[in-house]
Amino acid sequence: MQYLEFRFEVSPKNPWDEILIAKLAEVGFDSFAEDGDAILAYIPKKEFVKKSLDSLNIFQNYSIEISYGCQVMPDINWNEEWEKNFEPIVVEDKVLIRAEFHEPQPEMHEIVIQPKMSFGTGHHPTTYLMLRQMLQMDFAGKTVLDMGCGTSVLAIFAKQQGAEKVLAIDIDEWSVENSRENAARNRAEIEIQQGTAENLGTEKFDIILANINRNILISDIPVYTRVLNSGGQLLLSGICYFDEADILEVCSANALTFNEKHQKEEWISLLLEY
Repeated sequence: MQYLEFRFEVSPKNPWDEILIAKLAEVGFDSFAEDGDAILAYIPKKEFVKKSLDSLNIFQNYSIEISYGCQVMPDINWNEEWEKNFEPIVVEDKVLIRAEFHEPQPEMHEIVIQPKMSFGTGHHPTTYLMLRQMLQMDFAGKTVLDMGCGTSVLAIFAKQQGAEKVLAIDIDEWSVENSRENAARNRAEIEIQQGTAENLGTEKFDIILANINRNILISDIPVYTRVLNSGGQLLLSGICYFDEADILEVCSANALTFNEKHQKEEWISLLLEY
């Protein structure tokens, strides 16, 4: 598959580099890297259209300068390149996310994944925040939904923590394939579907995990409450700190009560109860 490489220069860099990455991920960019002060963003050539960059108009409301250039990349095995640079992740000195080629650390809870280009390996602060919050939650005997599952790290962890049933859903075919591989690798019995919140029917859940992005969360929160049991928990991330009020407003309008917030850099996770 042939990719386009965009090289973005952002000034000031912090915290706008991570916010830029979040906006690009919403419109189809699927991998990112840093090159000095520049952000390298990649998107399949066949999926890119000029309007993909319209979301950057939001930055016009702030004192931020963004410039970029673009080049066509050689047709190489991007998963192989991704794997070469995959480093293990440690969450709160309790959970280790690693690939099979990393050394095991028996003193920690391990999740072993094949590090393909699906979102949710744990490197991004939002996945880290979700796992950190999940360490404090009770999954024993619960029914769990993981929306926008990516690699299914969250779904796997929920199952390993004693969840009775776990459903993982992602819109991306590649993520679904990777999720099934990772679930098998960790001997985690998880139902994995390709789709969106439209997949949800009448089945109810005790816990819903949704690490997606602001716009999809705002759109789907009413659907989540429809399938969330009374007294159930909704854990959200993929949210920049300045979007917190908008998210909480929608949650409040749907009878969700705010419980706790965690923050890492400019990203937050929100735990709510129904």
